[in-house]
Amino acid sequence: MIRFLPPLLAVAAFSAVPSTVLASSGWLNWRGPDQNGVSTAKTKLPDTLEIGGPNHRWSFKVRGAGTPVVADGRVYAFGFYGETTDVEETLLCLDVKTGAKLWEYRFRDYLSDTTYNRYAIGAPVVDAETGNVYLESTWGQLFAFNRDGKLLWEHSMMEEYGRLTFPNGRTGSLAIDGPLVITDGITANWGADGPARNRFYAFDKRTGELVWFCTPGIEPLDSTFATPVFGNLGDQRVMYAGTGCGNIVCVNVRTGEPVWRFRLSQSGVNADVLLAGPGKLIGVHGKENVDATHHGRLVALKIPTEYPKGPKPVVLTKEAELWRNDDFMSFSSSPLLVNGRVYSTIATGSLLCADAATGKLIWSEKLAPDQLHASPAYADGKFYVPMHNGTVHVLKDAGDKAQIVSVNKLDSLVLGAPAFYGDAVLIFTRESLHCFGPKATAASVPPSVAFKPEPAATGPVAQIQVVPAEFALIPGQSQSFKVWGLDAAGRRVREVTSEATWAKFIPPTALVKSEVDGELAGATLRTTPTARLSAGQLQAKWNNLTSVTRGRVVAGPGHRETFDALPLGQKNAAGEDVGFPPLPWLGARVKWHALEKGGSKVVTNRLDNILFQRTMNFIGPSTLRNYTLEADVMTDGDRRVMSSVGLVNQRYLITMVANSRILEVTSNHERVKESVPFAAQPNTWYRLKTRVDSDGKGGGWVRAKLWPKAQPEPEKWTIEVRQEKLHDRGAPGVFAFSPQSLKRVYLDNLALSANE
Repeated sequence: MIRFLPPLLAVAAFSAVPSTVLASSGWLNWRGPDQNGVSTAKTKLPDTLEIGGPNHRWSFKVRGAGTPVVADGRVYAFGFYGETTDVEETLLCLDVKTGAKLWEYRFRDYLSDTTYNRYAIGAPVVDAETGNVYLESTWGQLFAFNRDGKLLWEHSMMEEYGRLTFPNGRTGSLAIDGPLVITDGITANWGADGPARNRFYAFDKRTGELVWFCTPGIEPLDSTFATPVFGNLGDQRVMYAGTGCGNIVCVNVRTGEPVWRFRLSQSGVNADVLLAGPGKLIGVHGKENVDATHHGRLVALKIPTEYPKGPKPVVLTKEAELWRNDDFMSFSSSPLLVNGRVYSTIATGSLLCADAATGKLIWSEKLAPDQLHASPAYADGKFYVPMHNGTVHVLKDAGDKAQIVSVNKLDSLVLGAPAFYGDAVLIFTRESLHCFGPKATAASVPPSVAFKPEPAATGPVAQIQVVPAEFALIPGQSQSFKVWGLDAAGRRVREVTSEATWAKFIPPTALVKSEVDGELAGATLRTTPTARLSAGQLQAKWNNLTSVTRGRVVAGPGHRETFDALPLGQKNAAGEDVGFPPLPWLGARVKWHALEKGGSKVVTNRLDNILFQRTMNFIGPSTLRNYTLEADVMTDGDRRVMSSVGLVNQRYLITMVANSRILEVTSNHERVKESVPFAAQPNTWYRLKTRVDSDGKGGGWVRAKLWPKAQPEPEKWTIEVRQEKLHDRGAPGVFAFSPQSLKRVYLDNLALSANE
């Protein structure tokens, strides 16, 4: 659900623009103007990067693990402050000449699995057309700002689309192409998109509306933070990226259609790919190979040069390989392509150089004990190579060996890549952001470059596209749609909303035959205050062309769920008669079952897959605030082995941790974690009641009561946790954790109400 969308921007979306716009230019994304880490500018850059030395211009004290970007004299940096409960991520805007702060926006982690302060492993991106700045937080909060720091819109990918988080914290960078800002991640959404997969989501960069989403790969074994690289395939605009399922994929940028994929690794491909000329792509990974037990490989692929016809995605096989080199084991560092040679740091701390035509290793230079995340960059005829141990090596290619220019020890670990702007080199460490260049002069600001938007499409409409592509409403809300006519290449020709007809639609292949509980009035879906939880698709038709959107009616204040209406009729592994949880619950179909318990229907977490021993599923909108969420809860087991069951209220998790005999309040476990004793007994129903109260000054309290269901509700709260910086909104949800998938938990009589 979009938040903070100014009406003016909604009207301006995709409006006509001048043929030439003087907008933002510079090092706008973490890999630079050509998406490859190479600067073609002729400006002289420093040979040494010594803190306190003659080329040290300024430093800003903020912790980082990614790459700053620079536009029109402004540095945008994704960093974080703090160590334990005080950790906050930030988007900073600094003056490139002085390092002075122009503005800052801070945000706090919620409900993620991030550990050991693995924050800010990513980068902002600046849109050349508008100058707007986009960023995704470690836990999947997607932000859009104007150049002066005004929040334009935001999305919670976790609460809206079921984005999963992982202890490694890897987030990466968003990507912008034309009117779209694109993110990817492992999501467990709903319906056919309920199983966890690596998915891409493309949003209108001005309005924040979801334009398309796609699942181009297979079941993932890892997360990924590779950034898409854009190119043209015939008259189609496409992007190439590594995924968590070990594939390199090609996706149509304008429509989201998966085009082809190639399985490079058994696990995630985290490095960005290189486009090495027509029909050639170079990729690298550091995990187990698909046809061998050793780790790591650099591969050149012969890729399609025309847009494939017929069924897609096309699966490229080993025959697509032009060459391979197994010396390269690069898990999360992206390679460079310079003068016909490929350069990459590898896990054991060396920089390798190979012939891009044959893959043959030319030279290797040991730089550090190991390497993680950091990537080299190239400018002014020199390689700037940051290493995990906090050194930055400046070197040149001397033909058959590396020529070391300088070795520079910075103040902490380096996990990102250098950025170049004018005569400045900017590098993040885990302690500070540093700017290097001749200290005697301020950093230069290159002149802005005129932005040339894509020419308007004039061809006939060959396909249509409904926006938003997915939606969620609480009872009583409405959603309006637009229908765009696209040409054969996916470019927008004109809006055809007023000419389209609408109907509810159930795909013939749908496993669940379901319709969203609302009424269509032209291009608007309206729900009543009594609409039931439901989900389904809507189809727009224009001139025999069709397109669909899909959406849910989710829980809002006044929602009650006894689960008695859920049909059974399926059999689980134990032979029990079971059914499925409410369809609009995110990611829940493979995690929960409905069944009979004690004469009524309840929901219970599934134990048939140990990977699902822990589950958190959102049931309402991310914008909800000031509500009470309560339910009956119970755990199977005995006094030695029980499980945990809880509720999510406004980005706080309140859990009956039966094994530990406590009632616990957490968000991210390393940021918020407080508990009180509570000796829960197995096979006993309890009532759990939760609420979050603001003090009106930015702080507040997380409160919960837990008591045996058979007894009256106590007057006092069982636990009250003070928060000086309160999460002021968030989706309601349910939670279960069954260690080693041994004992089930149960939920019944779920109720959501507005706070009095």
